[in-house]
Amino acid sequence: MKTVEHLDQERIEAIIRKCDVCFVGVVDGDVPYVLPMNFGYKDNVIYIHSAPEGRIIDILKKNNNVCVTFSTDHELAFQHPEVACSYRMKSKSVVAWGKVKFQDNFGKKEEALNILMEQYCDKKFKYSNPAIRNVKIWEIAIDKVSCKEFGAPHEKYKGDDSVKRTF
Repeated sequence: MKTVEHLDQERIEAIIRKCDVCFVGVVDGDVPYVLPMNFGYKDNVIYIHSAPEGRIIDILKKNNNVCVTFSTDHELAFQHPEVACSYRMKSKSVVAWGKVKFQDNFGKKEEALNILMEQYCDKKFKYSNPAIRNVKIWEIAIDKVSCKEFGAPHEKYKGDDSVKRTF
Protein backbone atom coordinates (compact mmCIF):
# COMPACT_ATOMS: atom_id res chain seq x y z
CA MET A 1 0.00 0.00 0.00
CA LYS A 2 1.23 3.43 -0.89
CA THR A 3 2.10 6.36 1.33
CA VAL A 4 1.90 9.69 -0.45
CA GLU A 5 3.35 12.92 0.90
CA HIS A 6 1.40 16.08 0.10
CA LEU A 7 2.99 19.52 -0.06
CA ASP A 8 -0.07 21.47 -1.19
CA GLN A 9 -1.13 23.98 1.49
CA GLU A 10 -4.81 23.70 0.53
CA ARG A 11 -4.77 19.93 1.06
CA ILE A 12 -2.96 20.34 4.39
CA GLU A 13 -5.55 22.86 5.59
CA ALA A 14 -8.45 20.67 4.39
CA ILE A 15 -7.18 17.78 6.51
CA ILE A 16 -6.76 20.03 9.56
CA ARG A 17 -10.26 21.49 9.14
CA LYS A 18 -11.80 18.00 8.86
CA CYS A 19 -10.49 16.98 12.30
CA ASP A 20 -12.38 17.51 15.54
CA VAL A 21 -9.37 17.07 17.85
CA CYS A 22 -5.63 17.32 17.57
CA PHE A 23 -3.02 15.53 19.66
CA VAL A 24 -0.41 17.77 21.27
CA GLY A 25 2.89 16.12 22.14
CA VAL A 26 5.36 17.63 24.59
CA VAL A 27 8.38 16.35 26.51
CA ASP A 28 8.56 16.51 30.31
CA GLY A 29 12.27 16.06 30.98
CA ASP A 30 12.78 12.82 29.08
CA VAL A 31 9.16 11.61 29.27
CA PRO A 32 6.77 12.17 26.34
CA TYR A 33 3.27 13.44 27.15
CA VAL A 34 0.45 13.66 24.60
CA LEU A 35 -3.02 15.12 25.09
CA PRO A 36 -6.05 15.29 22.80
CA MET A 37 -7.15 18.92 22.53
CA ASN A 38 -9.80 21.06 20.86
CA PHE A 39 -8.27 23.57 18.48
CA GLY A 40 -8.75 26.31 15.95
CA TYR A 41 -6.62 27.03 12.90
CA LYS A 42 -6.03 30.17 10.85
CA ASP A 43 -3.16 31.51 8.75
CA ASN A 44 -0.67 28.78 9.68
CA VAL A 45 -1.35 29.19 13.41
CA ILE A 46 -2.96 26.57 15.66
CA TYR A 47 -4.98 27.95 18.58
CA ILE A 48 -5.67 25.87 21.67
CA HIS A 49 -7.40 26.75 24.92
CA SER A 50 -6.96 25.15 28.31
CA ALA A 51 -7.16 25.72 32.01
CA PRO A 52 -4.63 28.30 33.20
CA GLU A 53 -2.83 25.70 35.34
CA GLY A 54 -1.94 22.04 35.15
CA ARG A 55 0.74 19.57 34.18
CA ILE A 56 0.85 20.55 30.50
CA ILE A 57 1.17 24.26 31.36
CA ASP A 58 4.04 23.48 33.75
CA ILE A 59 5.77 21.45 31.04
CA LEU A 60 5.28 24.15 28.39
CA LYS A 61 6.74 26.82 30.68
CA LYS A 62 9.97 24.75 30.77
CA ASN A 63 9.93 23.62 27.13
CA ASN A 64 7.51 25.25 24.69
CA ASN A 65 8.34 22.96 21.74
CA VAL A 66 5.33 20.94 20.59
CA CYS A 67 4.38 18.44 17.95
CA VAL A 68 0.70 18.58 16.94
CA THR A 69 -0.90 15.70 15.03
CA PHE A 70 -4.16 15.69 13.07
CA SER A 71 -5.57 12.46 11.60
CA THR A 72 -8.76 11.75 9.64
CA ASP A 73 -10.46 9.47 7.09
CA HIS A 74 -9.56 6.24 8.87
CA GLU A 75 -10.44 3.14 6.87
CA LEU A 76 -9.30 -0.48 7.09
CA ALA A 77 -7.61 -1.62 3.87
CA PHE A 78 -5.67 -4.66 2.69
CA GLN A 79 -3.51 -5.88 -0.16
CA HIS A 80 -5.00 -9.40 0.01
CA PRO A 81 -8.08 -10.37 2.09
CA GLU A 82 -6.51 -13.64 3.33
CA VAL A 83 -3.14 -12.21 4.42
CA ALA A 84 -3.30 -10.62 7.88
CA CYS A 85 -0.04 -8.71 7.49
CA SER A 86 -1.38 -6.97 4.39
CA TYR A 87 -4.01 -5.11 6.46
CA ARG A 88 -3.50 -1.55 7.63
CA MET A 89 -5.40 1.64 8.19
CA LYS A 90 -5.79 4.16 5.42
CA SER A 91 -5.75 7.70 6.73
CA LYS A 92 -4.70 11.26 6.07
CA SER A 93 -2.55 13.07 8.59
CA VAL A 94 -0.79 16.33 9.25
CA VAL A 95 2.05 16.60 11.74
CA ALA A 96 3.07 20.14 12.68
CA TRP A 97 5.93 21.38 14.82
CA GLY A 98 6.19 24.74 16.51
CA LYS A 99 6.55 26.62 19.77
CA VAL A 100 3.71 27.57 22.09
CA LYS A 101 3.30 31.23 22.88
CA PHE A 102 0.76 31.97 25.61
CA GLN A 103 -1.48 34.87 24.65
CA ASP A 104 -2.26 37.33 27.45
CA ASN A 105 -3.82 40.18 25.44
CA PHE A 106 -7.57 40.26 26.18
CA GLY A 107 -8.64 41.15 22.62
CA LYS A 108 -6.36 38.55 21.04
CA LYS A 109 -7.63 35.91 23.47
CA GLU A 110 -11.20 36.68 22.40
CA GLU A 111 -10.18 36.50 18.72
CA ALA A 112 -8.48 33.13 19.34
CA LEU A 113 -11.63 31.78 21.02
CA ASN A 114 -13.63 32.82 17.96
CA ILE A 115 -11.17 31.02 15.66
CA LEU A 116 -11.38 27.96 17.88
CA MET A 117 -15.18 27.92 17.85
CA GLU A 118 -15.26 28.36 14.05
CA GLN A 119 -13.60 24.93 13.82
CA TYR A 120 -16.76 23.38 15.30
CA CYS A 121 -19.73 25.52 14.31
CA ASP A 122 -20.91 28.59 12.42
CA LYS A 123 -22.46 30.24 15.47
CA LYS A 124 -21.04 33.53 16.75
CA PHE A 125 -20.40 33.71 20.49
CA LYS A 126 -20.04 36.39 23.13
CA TYR A 127 -17.74 35.68 26.05
CA SER A 128 -17.85 37.08 29.55
CA ASN A 129 -14.85 39.04 30.78
CA PRO A 130 -14.06 36.41 33.47
CA ALA A 131 -14.21 33.61 30.88
CA ILE A 132 -11.64 35.38 28.69
CA ARG A 133 -9.42 36.37 31.61
CA ASN A 134 -9.41 32.85 33.08
CA VAL A 135 -8.70 30.81 29.94
CA LYS A 136 -5.17 29.97 28.80
CA ILE A 137 -4.77 30.56 25.06
CA TRP A 138 -1.94 28.86 23.22
CA GLU A 139 -0.74 30.12 19.85
CA ILE A 140 1.40 27.72 17.84
CA ALA A 141 2.90 29.22 14.70
CA ILE A 142 3.75 26.24 12.51
CA ASP A 143 7.50 26.07 11.86
CA LYS A 144 7.50 22.74 10.00
CA VAL A 145 4.73 20.53 8.63
CA SER A 146 4.37 17.07 7.14
CA CYS A 147 1.24 15.80 5.39
CA LYS A 148 0.77 12.18 4.36
CA GLU A 149 -1.92 9.93 2.99
CA PHE A 150 -1.47 6.31 4.03
CA GLY A 151 -2.58 3.18 2.22
CA ALA A 152 -4.69 2.20 -0.74
CA PRO A 153 -6.31 -1.19 -1.31
CA HIS A 154 -5.00 -3.38 -4.09
CA GLU A 155 -7.04 -2.77 -7.26
CA LYS A 156 -7.93 -6.48 -7.53
CA TYR A 157 -9.78 -6.47 -4.17
CA LYS A 158 -11.40 -3.00 -4.12
CA GLY A 159 -14.90 -4.45 -4.57
CA ASP A 160 -14.50 -7.37 -2.12
CA ASP A 161 -17.14 -7.02 0.60
CA SER A 162 -15.95 -10.03 2.64
CA VAL A 163 -14.18 -7.68 5.03
CA LYS A 164 -15.59 -4.65 6.77
CA ARG A 165 -13.32 -1.80 5.74
CA THR A 166 -14.74 1.27 7.42
CA PHE A 167 -15.62 2.17 10.97
